[in-house]
Amino acid sequence: MEMQAEAERKKRAQILESEGERQANINIADGKKSSVILESEAAMMDQVNRAKGEAEAILAKANATAKGLKMVSESTILHGGAEAAALKVAEQWIHAFGNIAKEGTTMLIPSPTGDASAMIAQALTIYKKLTPVASGGSNASAESCQSSTEEGKSAVGAGHAVESPKSGAGKVAFDADSPRKGGSLSFSLQSQE
Repeated sequence: MEMQAEAERKKRAQILESEGERQANINIADGKKSSVILESEAAMMDQVNRAKGEAEAILAKANATAKGLKMVSESTILHGGAEAAALKVAEQWIHAFGNIAKEGTTMLIPSPTGDASAMIAQALTIYKKLTPVASGGSNASAESCQSSTEEGKSAVGAGHAVESPKSGAGKVAFDADSPRKGGSLSFSLQSQE
């Protein structure tokens, strides 16, 4: 009888020990599961927060760009605004060519890079193509647009034309009175043949 009681105690001890191991394994598994869930939720929140931040940054840039474009648009309507915009485009065009020369890149450029007046003429032509024509049929007056080059020593202003000293480069003509008379401002590249 004593052996039977001893066997019963050992059996209960083994059952209790196995139950304890089982519960410990369950607790460890639940802990790992909770850890994985919390990590994934944290990653999701991180992505959501980053996306919101990027969206706000994009909106802020878009609003700033829109305000800048509105200011530029309003200033081009004013007297001399189109000429200032044309001058800025020409400056940026020349600056871009200067940056190309600094780098060790090879590019095919459809204009003579040594002729500043031809580059300005091309920049102004591109500007004219990109600007919409106003309802009166003209873009704006060109009275105050001034430019000079060392090669041709030409000035562009009211009723003037710039001709490139190199053959085939082109010509830009401005008629300041034409827009007031209902005509159109003339930016053209013409062959010198």
